[in-house]
Amino acid sequence: MMMAGLRESKKEQTRQRISEVALRLFDERGYDAVTVNEIAEAAGVAKVTLFNYFPGKDCLVLDAVKDDTAAVVAGRAAGQTPLGALRAHYRGMAARGTGEIDVEGLLTRVRVISSSPALLAGVYQANMGQRYELAAALAEAGAGPAATLMAAQITAAITTLQEAFFQRLSTGVPLEEAGRLLDEEVELAFDLLEHGFSSIEAVEL
Repeated sequence: MMMAGLRESKKEQTRQRISEVALRLFDERGYDAVTVNEIAEAAGVAKVTLFNYFPGKDCLVLDAVKDDTAAVVAGRAAGQTPLGALRAHYRGMAARGTGEIDVEGLLTRVRVISSSPALLAGVYQANMGQRYELAAALAEAGAGPAATLMAAQITAAITTLQEAFFQRLSTGVPLEEAGRLLDEEVELAFDLLEHGFSSIEAVEL
């Protein structure tokens, strides 16, 4: 068991090193200008090893931004609603994230994605795929014909939360403050998703 644990730890360290090297090179020279061979050489691994961890060049950037909302719904506790499970998931992420986030690494990733049309398209495609998977999970949970619309609203709310968080960090808002605001906005977002605008006592339209 100890040897297996050491192997997994070494694999994770290798994966992390490859990802960090790729982000640094992409940030310095641009995503399109850097080859997979250059990344492998700079990270000190064989090209085949790199592809064992990251099947495609875009995965070097995009794998870290994926969040499987369908799995959260499918794996919810007995008696827990899909929205309740998602609220708990993102509440937990907001609470944990501020203590674990590498702000510079996060902003580098956002900068690399924002400067590459190919990566922006990849994010859009990934989000679409995750939305369809979430809709299927919601339908399985009993949402029926409303599943597709629910998935669209949930995905839009989560994307907005993430964008606001990244924007604050990029403009110099301290991580602790950005995390506090994210925590508040997670609760507000899921209040709106669960109860609509009627959950807000005073809304100016």
